[in-house]
Amino acid sequence: MSRLHCRPATMLAGLLVLVLSALLLTWVPGSGTAAAGASPSRAVPLSELTVVSEQVAYGLQRPIAITGLPDGRMLIAEKNGTVRAYHPDTGLAAEPVLDLTARIDASDNERGLLGITPAPNFARTGMLYVAYTSLPAGALTLARLPISAPERLQVLLTQEHAEYGNHNGGQVAFGRDGYLYWSTGDGGHANDPFKAGQDLGTLLGKIVRIDVNRACGAKPYCVPSSNPFVRTPGARPEIWLYGLRNPWRFSVDIDNSLWIGDVGQGLIEEINHIRPWQGGANLGWSCKEGTPVFDPEQCRPGVRYVDPVFEYEHFLTESCSVIGGVVYRGSRTPEAWGTYVASDYCAPRVYAVRPKRDGGYETATIGNFPTQPTAIGADVHGELYVLSDFPGFLSRVRFERVQPVSAGGVANR
Repeated sequence: MSRLHCRPATMLAGLLVLVLSALLLTWVPGSGTAAAGASPSRAVPLSELTVVSEQVAYGLQRPIAITGLPDGRMLIAEKNGTVRAYHPDTGLAAEPVLDLTARIDASDNERGLLGITPAPNFARTGMLYVAYTSLPAGALTLARLPISAPERLQVLLTQEHAEYGNHNGGQVAFGRDGYLYWSTGDGGHANDPFKAGQDLGTLLGKIVRIDVNRACGAKPYCVPSSNPFVRTPGARPEIWLYGLRNPWRFSVDIDNSLWIGDVGQGLIEEINHIRPWQGGANLGWSCKEGTPVFDPEQCRPGVRYVDPVFEYEHFLTESCSVIGGVVYRGSRTPEAWGTYVASDYCAPRVYAVRPKRDGGYETATIGNFPTQPTAIGADVHGELYVLSDFPGFLSRVRFERVQPVSAGGVANR
């Protein structure tokens, strides 16, 4: 969209997550488990990969969110509030499978139906979770509903967002811990007008984490006791991460780490990788924009800010808004397994990021997506798709091997 710009529970839990993260660097996919005898050398350097996109559907109306279902379908949210279904065997269904337009405020370029994800038990319940800006005043809204009975929609959580139409966030996803994660923007306009990024008293500029499998008191959800601010006076206990500007798209990897594309003000676009033990992390906005200081008055002595693992320049470039992606966990191209891919709405280069075994991150630019990418998603098999906004396209993404770039090349950054 335009201008989309350690606190461990226990030491044992932290050690277990460290072990899991180490194993993830050597696993290859095999029915969700480590493949027996899998070679740790299956992945190749990012400089030896490129991406190729194949258009598989068209005629979508501003598609901006995508998620996979257990039956192989992809659900595609359109900005106005309709949801379309695509299956690789039958193509794009002619009629929407869901219509929420009567509830959606789509009045601004960045308002609308923003996120969609199935419940972990979707095959049994048909339950979907959606994020949208609601009528009449654009409140950020998190809700759930059975796909076959939209009239039974239940609002779970809201955040007022009336003053400006931009910076709504809107990604929604389940973690491996069974909790639901939801991203929100800082309130819109520019320069963090409400100073929301560093304010723990508001849900603006945050990623929240809630337990939707239980109700607590009058709330249709519970706050996990391991959330970092449940005992912090004046803080919203739902907050998992803070210091974000507009986390338009994030994803949860198989180790429950979050990969977050946070849209910048105009200088830097950034990607953050937050491990499960980093609940409560402060990602810096609006003290910082990426690694540079943005507003010194928002910086506090003694506060630890978590820097992005990858950033690229926005100022005086064709780039405008990072589109956070997903980690490739498919089986079609084992050489690319474990590679995170993201892009930019205005300059759709494909950025690849992968953790190194010895720390740090390997990064490269590995090709281009079709114009105006808005979301990158994975199907039930871990294979990737990308949406294009105004063209209304859905494209399938695959990786290919290429000759490595010679010394002095520009593929790695």
